Amino acid sequence: MAIIDHMANISIHKSIAVAHKQGADQEAHLVAACLEDHGVRSVFTSSIADEKLRQKIDAGQVDALIILGGDGSMLNASHLCARAGVPILGINMGSFGFLMELQKNSWREYISRLLKGDYRLEERMLLSAQLWHAQTLKQSWEVVNEVVVCRGQQVKPIRLHASVNGYPMASYVADGLIVSTPTGSTAYALAAGGAIMPPELRSMLIVPVAPHLSLDRAIILSEGSSVTITANTIHQAVLSADGQEAVILENDDFVKVETSQRNVIFIRFHDPGYFYRNLNRYIEQNPSTISK
Repeated sequence: MAIIDHMANISIHKSIAVAHKQGADQEAHLVAACLEDHGVRSVFTSSIADEKLRQKIDAGQVDALIILGGDGSMLNASHLCARAGVPILGINMGSFGFLMELQKNSWREYISRLLKGDYRLEERMLLSAQLWHAQTLKQSWEVVNEVVVCRGQQVKPIRLHASVNGYPMASYVADGLIVSTPTGSTAYALAAGGAIMPPELRSMLIVPVAPHLSLDRAIILSEGSSVTITANTIHQAVLSADGQEAVILENDDFVKVETSQRNVIFIRFHDPGYFYRNLNRYIEQNPSTISK
């Protein structure tokens, strides 16, 4: 079950880190001061990119992380916290912030609820992605949103072959192929025509990007499936995980994607149905057109 509705154990006796994106440091210090005013034993404030924050999380010295920023900051926080099982509370400081739970002008009223345990924990699946060349593992990632194999600098489609659980599924001539989590189904996969998936699902979504005379439908795979994507093209293909810096693929490199054994844990105050109300609000407002 991906939604845990029991009373959680964050309290004034715990250690809470407050991290922020660039330019949100003043608001982060206000959040930290509010926690201290409520008697929290230990509050650590830093940039999300601060190596000391990573060290504290890895050492088990952080019980919860409050992140101030947008969806990119939430992805960074998720990469930091997932392996340590540290729950994350997001405060939106940008124009989008679909993953964030609270808004800049309303976080104060939720601090006391946080410390009383009046919230729920929402587990979201991660993907494990591995890049292989022949029999050599070149690089690996844990992914919150999506793995994308797509064309590089040349504006030409590439050839990709996808197999599921070791069996051929489809070949594509396309700009790329997305393998998405339910969390990522409202990101790049949605823009490419994929289905919107409830966040508590543990399924993978495969979506082709601009397929040419190829399978043009999204495919949903059940938990436990494994997808292998092979790039077989004379044109440059690249791999990107959660929008990180792209890795250039060599011919016949393959990417293996499967469900990670780890989850990312979000702190939620709203009921589960809020996902759909929030989604509808963003679609109506089209926040991508709002200036930052």
